[in-house]
Amino acid sequence: MIDHVGITTGDLKKSRLFYSRALAPIGYSLLMEVSAAETGSKSFAGFGVAPKPDFWIGSGTPNVPPVHVAFRVPSRALVDAFYKAAIAAGGRDNGTPGLRAHYHPNYYGAFVLDPDGHNIEAVCHEPE
Repeated sequence: MIDHVGITTGDLKKSRLFYSRALAPIGYSLLMEVSAAETGSKSFAGFGVAPKPDFWIGSGTPNVPPVHVAFRVPSRALVDAFYKAAIAAGGRDNGTPGLRAHYHPNYYGAFVLDPDGHNIEAVCHEPE
């Protein structure tokens, strides 16, 4: 079972704002920030559903190649809302909301590239 995942971003402030807006429709918010002074090296921002962050972004040189992170949501409407919010927050389209039947008949997802080119997805596996 995965407890948390982290990615590195070239501009923590810009990415923190992007993720705050993009993930809000799916119930995620910024829950914790850790400074470089506290870690001795880099700053981090943790997002999730209270009380515990499970998605972290950290300052530094962005991951190469960029990574793919998918957030599971319980409805297709939330996939649509994520996509709309992520694009409005400055994300770039990497796959509009829709069925991806080549994965399975109910795979409904949307893909957006974040400010560093990471492929961020919201996916629903429920029929309708």
